[in-house]
Amino acid sequence: MKKISLLLLLVFASCEILKEEVDLVVINANVYTVDEGFTQAQAFAVHKGKFVAVGSTEGVRDVYTADQILDADGRTITPGLIDAHCHFYRLGLNQQLADFSGTSSFEEVLRKVEDFQRLKPQPVLRGMGWDQNDWEVKEFPTKKELDELFPETPVVLERVDGHAYLVNQAALDMAGIKWNTKVDGGEIVKNAYGNTGVLIDNPMRLIDSVMPPPSLETKVQALKDAQRICFNYGLTTVNDAGLDRSTIELIDSLQQTGELSIRVYAMVSNNPEDVDHYIYQGPVKTDRLNVRSVKVYGDGALGSRGAVLKRPYTDKWNHYGAMVTPIDEIKDLARRLAISEYQMNTHAIGDSANALVLRTYREVLKDRPDRRWKIEHAQVIDSTDFDYFSEGIIPSIQPTHATSDMYWAEERLGPDRMKGAYAYKKLLNKADIVALGTDFPVEQVSPFLTFYAAVARKDTENYPEGGFQMDDALTREEALRGMTIWAAYSNFEEDEKGSIEVGKFADFTIYSDDLMEVPLKDIPSIQAQQTYIAGRVAE
Repeated sequence: MKKISLLLLLVFASCEILKEEVDLVVINANVYTVDEGFTQAQAFAVHKGKFVAVGSTEGVRDVYTADQILDADGRTITPGLIDAHCHFYRLGLNQQLADFSGTSSFEEVLRKVEDFQRLKPQPVLRGMGWDQNDWEVKEFPTKKELDELFPETPVVLERVDGHAYLVNQAALDMAGIKWNTKVDGGEIVKNAYGNTGVLIDNPMRLIDSVMPPPSLETKVQALKDAQRICFNYGLTTVNDAGLDRSTIELIDSLQQTGELSIRVYAMVSNNPEDVDHYIYQGPVKTDRLNVRSVKVYGDGALGSRGAVLKRPYTDKWNHYGAMVTPIDEIKDLARRLAISEYQMNTHAIGDSANALVLRTYREVLKDRPDRRWKIEHAQVIDSTDFDYFSEGIIPSIQPTHATSDMYWAEERLGPDRMKGAYAYKKLLNKADIVALGTDFPVEQVSPFLTFYAAVARKDTENYPEGGFQMDDALTREEALRGMTIWAAYSNFEEDEKGSIEVGKFADFTIYSDDLMEVPLKDIPSIQAQQTYIAGRVAE
């Protein structure tokens, strides 16, 4: 009997020796691989930062062994989530500003401004997140109260969409803005008493030009803060929609030293010096950083009536919005980018802006296949313009914009134009893919709110009861693809991420609940319990 036991022990030991040693084995999981067939698995093995096997628990354990074996105990795992349009660096900077998100009145904003300045006195008081559409009085505020509270300290308060400032007289004086100052591509809002302190789109640059720049220490801390927040939500790649060269190079240096591990798809801000540099240099690609696109602003935002419409706003007589970048400049840049390796990603909200950009794309990309240029937002599309998306142009959309704007969007657009607004299913049917993001910090960082808004088309209070324009809702599978493999494809990265398949980076997220099966109402409360990048816990 002892000989038989010893023999069996030797056999088992030899089997273990024959198994391939890897860095990590995950077993007993509910894995949505998001491969072409949207197959499910139970286990996978990771070695040197990449998936080397995907299959059943028994199948993987029979072949692989590791010092680190993670028993998922039935929990759900997906590929690491990708936010296809956000402002990662700005999210970090905003952690150091007064926050007005969720305020229900201008009076509440003023109280928060006073509290912030009392607790953290600043030579220039900055804040962000106000939205007059959430207030009982849905009109732009004026600087009157800020002038009374802060007669000498410049105050700059950014609207939630990043397309308007409310500033006081001290800030106007610092920037040299007078009652007769004119700037194309936006508006300095006036009333009978002069400047109201509200600046929309391009006039904001006059304020920006006199703001003290953040220190290197502040920038590094901002990037680390943003990374920490994103990891807590299961994000492994972020597409930052507009970064200057110095910030891109700082991200690269922090990634190289290991201080920053999140993957960044960086869109170069459309300023001549940086665009010239990157077009001349060519794309920059590491395992963590991808620089091969330029972010262009077409028009403004719908909430501040800066989006450019074909017909006037329903709630403002003879007002059409304004192009932030003149169309001739957009066309000139598009021609340059078309003969480079760079992708063009253009912010377009209104139906007129979308039409102008889509026609420009078609013109310059003729006979240039697989360029994957994007329309960022694609928010209001005329029925005659959807077919452009059948020509390889990718809609990069943010589902929570629909559920944030649904309370007032029809006031701006009227019922006819609403048929082509936030039309995610129509866009998917034409383009075959949609890339999903949040636009944070304009919206909340949570990808679970993105998923919920795309599928349920409701807010977290279950409004409206039947969902908002449900003909344009996405399925759960479409939403998950949009946050993983389709987002990766839009970045030319589908061969390295976006699905759990052999050979790809071992980026994955473990959840508290099964987002594909729980009742829709429970999706916003799902948590990312662990986030992995290259097979290691993201910290």
